[in-house]
Amino acid sequence: MEFQAVLMAAGGGSRMTDLTYNTPKPLLPVGNKPLIWYPLNLLERVGFEEAIVITTKEVQKMMSADPKIKLDVKMKLDVVCIQEDSDMGTADALRHIQQKIKTDVLVVSCDLITDVALHEVVDLFRAHDASLAMLMSKAHEYTETIPGQKGKKKTAEQRDFVGVDHSGKRLLFMANEADLDEGLMIRKSTMRKHPRMHIKTGLVDAHLYCLKKAVVDFLSNNKFISSIRGELVPYLVRKQFSKAMNSQKSKEESDDQSTTDRAPSEELGILSRDDPLRELAQERSCWNDHHGDMGEAYHGGKLRCYVHILEQGLCFRVNTLAAYIEANRLAPKLFDEPAVHPSAVISEKCQMGSDSIIGPLSQVADKTSIKRTTIGSSTSVREKVKVANSIIMHGVTIEEGCNIIGCVICSNAVIGRGADLKYCLVGNGQRIEPEAKRTNEVIVGMDQLMEI
Repeated sequence: MEFQAVLMAAGGGSRMTDLTYNTPKPLLPVGNKPLIWYPLNLLERVGFEEAIVITTKEVQKMMSADPKIKLDVKMKLDVVCIQEDSDMGTADALRHIQQKIKTDVLVVSCDLITDVALHEVVDLFRAHDASLAMLMSKAHEYTETIPGQKGKKKTAEQRDFVGVDHSGKRLLFMANEADLDEGLMIRKSTMRKHPRMHIKTGLVDAHLYCLKKAVVDFLSNNKFISSIRGELVPYLVRKQFSKAMNSQKSKEESDDQSTTDRAPSEELGILSRDDPLRELAQERSCWNDHHGDMGEAYHGGKLRCYVHILEQGLCFRVNTLAAYIEANRLAPKLFDEPAVHPSAVISEKCQMGSDSIIGPLSQVADKTSIKRTTIGSSTSVREKVKVANSIIMHGVTIEEGCNIIGCVICSNAVIGRGADLKYCLVGNGQRIEPEAKRTNEVIVGMDQLMEI
């Protein structure tokens, strides 16, 4: 077994609490499948037969008890639960399962939806015997109106600055805008070895990483690193060109060796360990990963980081309400299944667009119109209802004569007769009174408001 797959599914969805108050983020329905299904399906399609799933006891319990949550995967899942109230980052979670890790690992977030050819990332990792290979994509533009957010200013995402070499694959520099006090500071040791660097913005980390087993071992001995994305990746990228990490040590590099970057315990363990045969092949080969000098391949560096940037295709993380709405528009294109589940009962007098899907055991009555809408399982849509550009979760009842446009209606809600909802988010189990007219509102229970 070359890789072990690790799925991170313990995040609480702090940026979409209106949706995750009653349903954990990994189990939110996207295209009538749990969100966690998409990365599991990605792994299964490329041949993984088992995966370690790091999650909470709440998610594990709901996965086993709720019949609406069907993962439909053949993989063997080793579910590891962590405390729900613990402030555990992704690196902490990886450290938590260190005893289970026997090989290099492929770490994936449960909120990733992508059609990437996974071998593009893995091949970089293999070809260069890298310590890290990761996936990034261009930032996704969300065009749909967000329910309940009219007039609210959109908070600007802080940019990542990503430096790559001439090939666009070697990851040389990474910094977030929030961490830059006085502009971009690039080390002399990096510029000496890579005098031409392309700085890219507008990229999003997909939270998909290939990591050496030695990196996981390194984490177990260095508990100051809590997050893979926020701390481990920048640390590895920065350490590629530090004095202690390279076999060739020169005095001229010592001038920019930061005192804060001194080797913590077991630091040398994260180096790529070239076996004698590989070293001999490199020594006798004329291949090089760079040009412009007579230095050896990788400038003798043993720690190497790479990135695959997806230029075209589907790749985004479902970590905001906007992303969740977009996911329900696009995700069904990733699997070939009928738009209407065989167990659903749809009236012949229902007008349903080809871009809508209806889940199992749902009922749609006469004289209804369903356009660009996802309807979950066990939902009842009565006569003369119009629904457009909306997401209707499981067990919802929409009584006759309702008009629903651009809404997200969470599970077990009841929409009273003749209600008119436009761009609203209706929380789990909420009841909308008959003939109500609501526009751009978030309608949740008092307990949920207190939580927020």
